[in-house]
Amino acid sequence: MNLMTAWVVLFSLAGLLVLLMTGWVRPGVAFVSLAGAYLLTGLVDTTVLLRQYANPALATLVLLLLVSLALERSMLLDWVSQQLLRGRPGKATVKLMSVSAVLSAFLNNTAVVASFLGTISRQRHIAPSRLLIPLSYASILGGMTTLVGTSTNLVVNSFAMGTAGIELGMFQFSLVGVPVALLTFGVLIWRARSLPYHNPEETEDKLSYFLAADLEPGSELIGKSIEANGLRSLDGLYLLEIERQGRLISPVGPEELIQEGDTLVFTGAVNKVQALQRFPGLKLFGHQADDLLATNLVEVVVSHESELSGRTLQEVDFRSMFNAGVVGIRRGGKRLEGQLGQIPLRVGDCLLMAVGSDFHQHRNLDRNFHLLSGSLTRPRLSNWESGLTLAGFTSAIGLSAFEILPLFHGLLLMMGGLLLGRVLSPAELRRRFPFELWMIIGSALAIAQGLETSGAADLLAEGMQAIFNGHGVYGAFIGCYLLTLLLTETVTNNAAAALAFPVAWTTAQAFGVDPLPFIMVVAYGASACFLIPYGYQTHLMVYSPGRYNLGDFLRVGLPVSVTYSVGVLALTPVVFPF
Repeated sequence: MNLMTAWVVLFSLAGLLVLLMTGWVRPGVAFVSLAGAYLLTGLVDTTVLLRQYANPALATLVLLLLVSLALERSMLLDWVSQQLLRGRPGKATVKLMSVSAVLSAFLNNTAVVASFLGTISRQRHIAPSRLLIPLSYASILGGMTTLVGTSTNLVVNSFAMGTAGIELGMFQFSLVGVPVALLTFGVLIWRARSLPYHNPEETEDKLSYFLAADLEPGSELIGKSIEANGLRSLDGLYLLEIERQGRLISPVGPEELIQEGDTLVFTGAVNKVQALQRFPGLKLFGHQADDLLATNLVEVVVSHESELSGRTLQEVDFRSMFNAGVVGIRRGGKRLEGQLGQIPLRVGDCLLMAVGSDFHQHRNLDRNFHLLSGSLTRPRLSNWESGLTLAGFTSAIGLSAFEILPLFHGLLLMMGGLLLGRVLSPAELRRRFPFELWMIIGSALAIAQGLETSGAADLLAEGMQAIFNGHGVYGAFIGCYLLTLLLTETVTNNAAAALAFPVAWTTAQAFGVDPLPFIMVVAYGASACFLIPYGYQTHLMVYSPGRYNLGDFLRVGLPVSVTYSVGVLALTPVVFPF
């Protein structure tokens, strides 16, 4: 390949980074599109491209995430979360951080945070805002200590196997990860005291999302359908429910006939009350509905797997999809106002919903939401199912750690057992399969191959040598870490690992040193997302339930990030020499 091709490839990577930082397209679309462009231009051939999507480490990652679906339904996590919050607030915070870190070392940290999130949000003993950031940070610190603790480590392992044939061990990350986690824990406990006290909204506050109106006797609206009365096209408001003789009709269909004595419940921009004045015989009686309305309220957080991200309620036809109406949306500490149906949703948004009677039967709830409050309960494993699932997972991890049975083999056997025991179903696996992550990592591996074949990798190596000429290999090592840290704060952690790995790999080759310390520092750097809540999925999960703002993350995260970085940069070259 000529020099021009190499430069074009580098510019294409820069374009990919811009797309990821701006959020114009989803990461999966961006990575797959660039890999497809490399295929069409001959930078990678079809065989090489397909081989990347079948990378053994990537297959292990996917299998681990699917097995975690059973683990996150275990009774153990619910029981543990209830025990942790007893006692004084300071002691409860330390217990919560310690246990979540240990669990996150072996379970998917997203599942750990999701399991604790509802319990923390519902309890009234300690303000959730004092607990949720420590929970998220502790899950990161625990997750980065083992191969299976976070998807980032498995992503880096995919690249190490695909590029260099290096397979990272189960506890290889612990040699640096555990001392750094312990060091950072002290700083986190200290800075957690500066977090704000934000108590959860009471039922009265949640009901302020509503406008309720009575029908006066003899109203012209009686006997006509919702659509015929023009109640479906209001300015900033929409009809959520009808209260009729002590029961709720929700959601309200366009053909529903209005009857005498009905109370119509509206939501949206509650300051748009004037939109109701043009309807004769409709009497507004306050900004709150009665106790009956509160019985079907459910509060959820939009998950990182959700198909709702980046789309509006109108686009997805939310009512039909979930048999529920969104009453209010909160993003961080701010309640969003205006026409709710036209607000693009983001991962981490809190939705307050009024749900229909069969809401809990919809099978796409787990993929789209994390439950905070309400009467909805997710199906849990029985005691014996929980015991067998945890025993199977522990066996798979132990056999892999002692190099008796590869992790993929152990997880595959466990998956077979979960399916045979009907703990998981093929339909659930289809719904929760991590397609986007699989596409991102497979495409990123193909893009790395394109870097090699085009000569762009050599250009990167020469550039890194020029930049750090006079600073030696340790200066280049620090540069690779800081690059990864910057990427993980601005794009997602897995995308950061995928973009930083080729740079670190070529830098190690340029200096003629062992690539292992560079590989490890990319893994540690990709997990170092402590400053901004938008780059890491557990931060987004706690952002709105804790009613945080960016300043809360910076106030706690800056000293945590500095301590973590100093520990990683000091210990990694000692444990993994150049």
